[in-house]
Amino acid sequence: MKPIHYITAIFICVLIVGCKVKYSFTGITETPDTFQVNFFQNNAELIEPGLDIQFTNALQDLIVNQTSADLVNTGGEVIYEGEIVEYRIAPMTATAQNTAAQNRLTIGVNVRYINTKNDEKSFEQRFSFFYDYPANDQLTGSIRDTAFEEIFDRLTQDILNASLADW
Repeated sequence: MKPIHYITAIFICVLIVGCKVKYSFTGITETPDTFQVNFFQNNAELIEPGLDIQFTNALQDLIVNQTSADLVNTGGEVIYEGEIVEYRIAPMTATAQNTAAQNRLTIGVNVRYINTKNDEKSFEQRFSFFYDYPANDQLTGSIRDTAFEEIFDRLTQDILNASLADW
C-alpha cells in the first residue's frame, strides 16, 4: 500500500471517530455531551405510589444505555422534565355475560424537552401507552411489574426518538 493510502485511511478513521454526528441502529443522530432528567411528579387523578420515581429512573436508564451522554443533576445540555398526567384502568372487552374480559392500564406523561444548544429542537408533548391484562387478575405483583415495564419501555423509547432521533 502506498503512503498516501495510509494517510487517507488514518484521516477517515479520525474523521469518523471524532465526528459528533453519528449514525446508530437506534436512529439517534446527535448525542449531547450531558443530559438531565428532572423528577416527573405524579399529577394523575389516580395515584400509584412510586410510579413517579420508577418512570424517572426508567427514562434516565434508557438514555444512559442508548447514548454516550453523561447524566448530570444540573446544567444538562438537554433537559427532560414533565409530569405523569394519566394513570387509568378501564375495561376493554366484554364477555357474553356482560362482564369485562380484559382491563387496560394506560399511563400518560407530559414531557418538556429543552435543548439548551438549539431551542428550535425543544418541545412539549404528551406521550401515552397501555397494557392489557385479564380482568380476573389484580394489577399487583408480577402483573403490575410487567405492565410498568412494557409501558415504560415504549414511553421512554418514544420520548428518546422524539428528542434525539431523526426519524
